[in-house]
Amino acid sequence: QVTLVESGGGLVQAGGSLRLSCAASSSRAHIHTMAWYRQAPGKQRELVATITTSNGRTNYADSVRGRFTISRDNSRNTVDLQMSNLKPEDTAVYFCNADFVNLPTARTSSAWGQGTQVTVSS
Repeated sequence: QVTLVESGGGLVQAGGSLRLSCAASSSRAHIHTMAWYRQAPGKQRELVATITTSNGRTNYADSVRGRFTISRDNSRNTVDLQMSNLKPEDTAVYFCNADFVNLPTARTSSAWGQGTQVTVSS
């Protein structure tokens, strides 16, 4: 089992910065990839950034590349999303996600956090 808890959302003016954090707790599971997704009102959930726990390989959506940075701390089981030069179109609920392997069964699964609101005013 994997449980994710996000923090750090809020209201910021365009051009500002915010840092989101996701704390993962796991039992009998190996997390191999963590990610941030977002969902704006009336839109589908979209991938923002991913990072692998083994080698820290990252991937970003074109819309955030160069402005957002995803990082992880394996010792604390956390993944952060540093968001800079925020735009009103970045307004959304941001969700932390973890893809993991259940160790007893070797089955892959995915866990989601409850989401944290980011609002960027123009």
